[in-house]
Amino acid sequence: MRRMQLGFTLLEVVLAMTAAGICLGVAIPAYQGAVAAVHAGTAKTALGATLLSAMTHSTMTGAEVVVCASPDGGDCSGSIDWSSGWIAFADLDGNRSRGANETLLRREPALHAGVHLRSTAGRKRIVLQPQGGAAAGSNVTFTLCDRRGPAKATTLVLANSGRLRQDKASAASAQACLAPG
Repeated sequence: MRRMQLGFTLLEVVLAMTAAGICLGVAIPAYQGAVAAVHAGTAKTALGATLLSAMTHSTMTGAEVVVCASPDGGDCSGSIDWSSGWIAFADLDGNRSRGANETLLRREPALHAGVHLRSTAGRKRIVLQPQGGAAAGSNVTFTLCDRRGPAKATTLVLANSGRLRQDKASAASAQACLAPG
């Protein structure tokens, strides 16, 4: 009578570990890409919600509203890098700086690590006017990028009329978005 042996052979263990390694090698990058896409989508939604809230407040109250980068949530930073957060406030005195009596409409915190949002070089603040559009000047283009690389970068263009549209980022703006600081 033969004795029954339980267990696995070394070859079976090596094959199982190899298969698991291949599965993980495919799954981990796919998971990281999906997480980066979700974080970029969250940033896009937050920016759209801020602009909508600012436009609504401006048209309903007749006050100009300023939207700008603000890492501390207090006043505008004067930067084109919005990755550290932004604010929207009613600009009652028209000086484009948030005063103590000016209502903070929205404050967005810093974006998740690896997600960057940059505005057009000349448009560090957006002033939304009561008639529903942005103050005179050129359109403002936000470039949104993340860890997935320049091919996945997108732009959000706010026209002076208040219309917001999404487009594919140019290679140059995608690279500038990914550059540190």
